[in-house]
Amino acid sequence: MACLERPVWTDYSEDELKKIKIEPIDVSFVKKVKTNWDLVAKPLDGMGDFEKIVSKIGGMTRSEIIDISKRAVVIMCADNGIIEEGVSQSGKEVTTMVAEIMVKKQSSVCRMAKVAGADSIPVDIGIDNDSIIEGMVKKRVRSGTRNFLKEPAMTGEETIKAIAAGIDVVYDLVKDGYKIIAMGELGIGNTTTSSAVAAALLKCDAELVTGRGAGLDDKGLARKKAVIATALEKYKLYDADPLTILSTVGGLDIAGLVGLCIGGALTHTPIVLDGVISLAAGILAERIMPGVKGYLIGSHNGKEPAIKLLADELGLDMVINARLALGEGTGAVMMFPLLDMALAIYSNSTTFDDISLEQYKRY
Repeated sequence: MACLERPVWTDYSEDELKKIKIEPIDVSFVKKVKTNWDLVAKPLDGMGDFEKIVSKIGGMTRSEIIDISKRAVVIMCADNGIIEEGVSQSGKEVTTMVAEIMVKKQSSVCRMAKVAGADSIPVDIGIDNDSIIEGMVKKRVRSGTRNFLKEPAMTGEETIKAIAAGIDVVYDLVKDGYKIIAMGELGIGNTTTSSAVAAALLKCDAELVTGRGAGLDDKGLARKKAVIATALEKYKLYDADPLTILSTVGGLDIAGLVGLCIGGALTHTPIVLDGVISLAAGILAERIMPGVKGYLIGSHNGKEPAIKLLADELGLDMVINARLALGEGTGAVMMFPLLDMALAIYSNSTTFDDISLEQYKRY
């Protein structure tokens, strides 16, 4: 498949999906960018992880000229039926309230995106509300997921449709000239869904990957862990394939993020992950279509306990250590100005030749 050919996912069976191949990043361009870094008059690897990230972007985009000038953060918004089980401090109405603020560009991530020179794009992929919020990208698959303690959160068809929605968003943005995409999410209960997904994918106990989310007390946290552990056993998820895990205990927002990751890989577009929810989506995308992780960039080490395990599984460097727990893609957006500063050195700095100084050598 040509990288810019838009797949019609809703027409694909699971077996047909597995036939779509992800082109690996071009290692020759990774090496070219690394060489360019070494020519800059500074100590070798002086910019640390940012040299690796910028080099990786070169491999993704097949260019040693790194251009991330037009950027966006896409926020997948959806509700989760599992909140019926008392796993969250807030009710589903909060999702709608924050989404309405987002379209006015007044939420946390929107304000941060403006500072970072990025467009904020909220997507309604599954808000549980009878009305449509004007100003959102309309991709609603259904109004919230089902309570996964009682039945699977989504049907297989709904899951594929949500993934397809994420892919479509990427293709539309790439067509409009966007060079890099950060991703975020909004939806009460989604640290429960992402923790359940993480536990199933990593084959570990719920205790190891489940945190307090937006601020559960000890009783609420114990309930959250028990709900996830029950679902893992009920549906035998340690032995399930990634699409089954996603449809059973995931969320529409996570499925949409999976689509963003896959869309980035298919279009050779860098995708910046946020916290635990987007990391869970990243691993799902990689398990569904091996090679996707080559197009993913880590951002921050948040407070959720699953983050390090998921980042390690994806082989990603999380360069911001600030114990962030805000969500919405705020950590991912923070990467944009940091990358801008790194690129100011990569693209415009003095070289060893400029100052007639012998270049540092690698041994």
